[in-house]
Amino acid sequence: MPASARRVLALTAPGLAILLLLAGCTATPDPAETRESSALPSATPSGPDVARVAGYDVGDFPPVPLFALPDLSLLDTSASAFTIATGEEFTAVPGVSVQPAHCDGAGVPSGQGTAYLYGDGSGNYVGPDGTVQNFGDGSGISVIDGVTIQNFGDGSGTYTNGTVTIQNFGDGVGNYTDGSLTVQIFGDGSGNFTDGSTTIQNFGDGIGNYTDGDVRIQNFGDGSGTYTDGTVTIQNYGDGTGIVNGVPIEVEPIAPVPELGVFPPIAALAPLSSCGTTITFRDGVLFDFGSSDIRPDATATLATVARVLSDAGVTDAQVSGHTDAIGSDSANQALSESRAAAVVDALSGQVDTRLTAEGFGESRPVAANEIDGVDNPAGRQLNRRVEIFIPTAP
Repeated sequence: MPASARRVLALTAPGLAILLLLAGCTATPDPAETRESSALPSATPSGPDVARVAGYDVGDFPPVPLFALPDLSLLDTSASAFTIATGEEFTAVPGVSVQPAHCDGAGVPSGQGTAYLYGDGSGNYVGPDGTVQNFGDGSGISVIDGVTIQNFGDGSGTYTNGTVTIQNFGDGVGNYTDGSLTVQIFGDGSGNFTDGSTTIQNFGDGIGNYTDGDVRIQNFGDGSGTYTDGTVTIQNYGDGTGIVNGVPIEVEPIAPVPELGVFPPIAALAPLSSCGTTITFRDGVLFDFGSSDIRPDATATLATVARVLSDAGVTDAQVSGHTDAIGSDSANQALSESRAAAVVDALSGQVDTRLTAEGFGESRPVAANEIDGVDNPAGRQLNRRVEIFIPTAP
């Protein structure tokens, strides 16, 4: 007689992988091996007149399923939303704004948004997609593209995007829900799982229940349990005896339900680090509309910037040009490159700083050029700019 079958069911949901392991019960005795029992009548366990669960031997039935922990990668990977790099404050230059730079993981300035550093490891970032706050003590909050993440710095945190909600309490306890699927982990080996008509209860002490439509499984943790699917009803008394649809049988006790795992804690946020400073020349400060010729009245402003670069001993800086979205991509790209090159030419004779020029056209807006399909002149004005990025000294 073969051992009981093992079934593996995989249920998936957005941001969550649930693995249900239906471990088979202990194999029932081979009918060829004669067993005597005064407690049972002369019923034949494998006889055709005894009902059985499809795929299982007489008296066997699937155990209460296990379910894995929710996939916490949403909280883990989203921690990068708090990785805001900022720079030291620069001496104010008339006609330009000076802000700490927002960089990506490679230290490259994104050219989008405004970052603020408060000197104690804390800071804020406001960009076109949302806001980020880092409180400098390992905790922080981000709201980006409708996703809200809270990291409390003690291993706990929350994630929600309007559909999926994850709560991690940092002590092994956590909840997950996405509207139809709900998972609760209580940290002591117990937990609950609900997905539509499917419900699993694991009490952490070997006891558990499973319900899915007409199918109901109970495991009492002492070798006994019950199964019913509307057609087959099995009672296992845990002492080697049982009943199938009223027919007494011999059956092995069932194994207790294993304990569940725990929610791992979330890593605390690191204090904000510096990648550099961005000096921004807003629209109209250096150039007339559509032109790459530096305005005569901008000469004094560039001279002031040159003195600041020299006084600060800046060895390298990157000049980038940016446009709004009016006109063709190719025309905007050419204009942005020409403007960046014009600034480099104007400063090169005044500083020892190694300057490089690059144009990004309309690809790095800091504000919306349109809102709900309607032109946004104020946003376009912010997007027309030239920036000088001064990386933090190694």
